[in-house]
Amino acid sequence: MVLGRSEHGNFPVEPVTLKILVAGGFGVGKTTLVGAISEIRPLRTEEQLTEAGRPVDDTSGVEAKNTTTVAMDFGRITLREDLVLYLFGTPGQERFWFMWDELSEGALGAVVLADTRRLEDSFAAVDYFERRSIPFLVAVNCFDGAARYPSDSVRLALDLDPGVPVLLCDARDRESAKDVLIDLIEHAMRYTADHRQPVRS
Repeated sequence: MVLGRSEHGNFPVEPVTLKILVAGGFGVGKTTLVGAISEIRPLRTEEQLTEAGRPVDDTSGVEAKNTTTVAMDFGRITLREDLVLYLFGTPGQERFWFMWDELSEGALGAVVLADTRRLEDSFAAVDYFERRSIPFLVAVNCFDGAARYPSDSVRLALDLDPGVPVLLCDARDRESAKDVLIDLIEHAMRYTADHRQPVRS
């Protein structure tokens, strides 16, 4: 059978579209990951950081960062002829978290990007998806100069359930980001199957 065709081979099949969130703390690489993998020019809603925002915008560890996402990043990638992913990067700062509920509506799952230099910034995203039973994985963005830790150490530090995958990635690299998304889809499918309610006769 040829992907993207009906069983009779005459009519194109509409691709399955899946919604994926890319979440995590401020400056962890969400915009970078969406931009690295998107096959279209990504939609970005970045604004310059200002002096007025310094009291509420913690830039510790990312002092060189001078912009922030205020609504979302959006990108698209076609994994196969019959499978398209829509990527939504969430804003990382607490004052924009009110948008997460709307962005997560209908999402298959989420990638929580983490930075080992500011691992505590991942707690909010992990807690958000755990509370809402949205399948997610943690992808540690391997920044230049950042310490590397085994996946089990990251899992312990974030107090993750054993079933939550922890991966290392480079958000700048398209193939690395693609591998993360494929792993997320596989995890989300297993999670959904495991948590499906039995049908009562």
